[in-house]
Amino acid sequence: MSEPKKLYIKTYGCQMNVYDSERMAETLGGQGYVETKSPDDADMILLNTCHIREKAAEKIYSELGRFKGLKTEKPDLKIGVAGCVAQAEGEEIMRRQPIVDLVVGPQSYHRLPEMEAKTRTGAKALDTDFPEEDKFEKLKNRPKAKRGPTAFLTVQEGCDKFCAFCVVPYTRGAEVSRPADRILREANDLVERGVREITLLGQNVNAYHGAGPNGDMTLAGLIWELNKVDGLERIRFTTSHPNDMADDLIEAHGTCDKLMPYLHLPVQSGSDRILKRMNRSHTAESYLRLIERIRAARPDIVMSGDFIVGFPEETEEDFQATMDLVEEVKYGYAYSFKYSTRPGTPAAERSQVDPKAADDRLQRLQGLITRHQREIQDAMVGRDVKVLFEKPGRLPGQMVGKSEYLHSVHVSDADVAVGELRDVRIMSSGANSLAGALR
Repeated sequence: MSEPKKLYIKTYGCQMNVYDSERMAETLGGQGYVETKSPDDADMILLNTCHIREKAAEKIYSELGRFKGLKTEKPDLKIGVAGCVAQAEGEEIMRRQPIVDLVVGPQSYHRLPEMEAKTRTGAKALDTDFPEEDKFEKLKNRPKAKRGPTAFLTVQEGCDKFCAFCVVPYTRGAEVSRPADRILREANDLVERGVREITLLGQNVNAYHGAGPNGDMTLAGLIWELNKVDGLERIRFTTSHPNDMADDLIEAHGTCDKLMPYLHLPVQSGSDRILKRMNRSHTAESYLRLIERIRAARPDIVMSGDFIVGFPEETEEDFQATMDLVEEVKYGYAYSFKYSTRPGTPAAERSQVDPKAADDRLQRLQGLITRHQREIQDAMVGRDVKVLFEKPGRLPGQMVGKSEYLHSVHVSDADVAVGELRDVRIMSSGANSLAGALR
C-alpha cells in the first residue's frame, strides 16, 4: 500500500478562509492527501490567501520565494495559491513565480482534484472563474472524524456593497446565499461529530437570503431553524453590515437562547463625510441609533467593530468624530487599521493622508479601544458565565474556553473535559483573558 501524499496548507486572513482551507483539505483527501504541519515534508503546498491587508500580494510572492530551494530539492513538489490574491492576480502569479503549479480562486476550489491531476502531468492549472455550479454541493462530504467543540459554517459569500476601499466584490463576487436545507444538513453533521458551537460566516452574513421551504429565508429565520438542532448549544455570526441589521435579527438577539450576546458590526468611521466617501451608505447617527435598538433587545450584548483610519482625505476633525463614536459605543472588541490602497478600488486613486498623521491617529484610536476593552473585561469579575471549554491551557491542569461574550476564560485544577459547557465564576481579569473557578 503506497504512502499517503502530504498536504501543507497555510491560511491567511478571515474565518471564511479557515473554513475554505478545511474544505480544500477534505476534497484533496479524496485524492490521497493527508495534512502535515510542515512544508518541508509536503508533496503539495497550498497558500490560501487574503487580499485585505496592506501589500498582500507582495507578501505572498515573498513567501513563495522561500519555497524555491524546496522545489529544487523536490522537483515533484506541487505548489498552489488559492483565495483572494489568487483571484486578483491570476496568471500573473505563475509569471512572477514559475515554481507555482496551480492557481485557484475562492469560488473554484471544488475543482482542485482535477487541477491537481493536471499538475501531475507536468502542466500548469489555473481557475479563477465564478462558476455557476454550487461549490459546496460539488465538494465531497466532510469526513466523519470527531471535531473540536467549535466550527465555522459558511452561509453566504460575496458582497454587493462596493465600499470604496474594498476588493471583496471583485475577488469573491456578488452576494450569494446557500439554501437553508444544505446549511442545516451540514450543521447537523457537525453536531454529530462533536461540535457544540457554530459561527455562521459571510462577507455580509446578515444579508443572508437563502432559499427556504416557504421562499427566501432571512438570517434570523436560519438562526431559529438552527436553534432547533439538538446538541447545538451556541450560535454566532460574522461579519455584518449595519444596513442589513433587520428587525427580526435584532429581535432574535433578545429572544433566541442559543444566539450568543456578541455582535460584530463594523462602522469603519464616525465621520459622515468619510462614510459617504467610503460608499458606506449609513451615517454615524443611524449606526448609533441601531446600537441603541440592539442593546434594548439584549442589554448585556458585547459589541465589536472595525475601523479604518487615515482614509483618503480624512481630516483631524473627521478622525475626532470616530473617537467620539467609539467613546459613545464602548466596544468590547474592535479591530482598527491604517488605510492602505487596494489597486482597482476607487479610494486608491484619491489624495492620501500623510502616513505619520495616520500612524498617530491609529495609536490614539487603539489606545481608546484598549481602555474600553479592559473596562468591559474587568467588569466581568464576580459574575457567573457559561464557558465552552476548547483546549488545555499552557499550565498543568489548566483548561481554556470561551464565555458567551467571547472572552477567553481559563480554570485550573478542575475536572473538566474539552467540549463541556460549564458554569464558571470569574475571579480575576488579566491582560487578554479571565480566570475563573467552576461553580
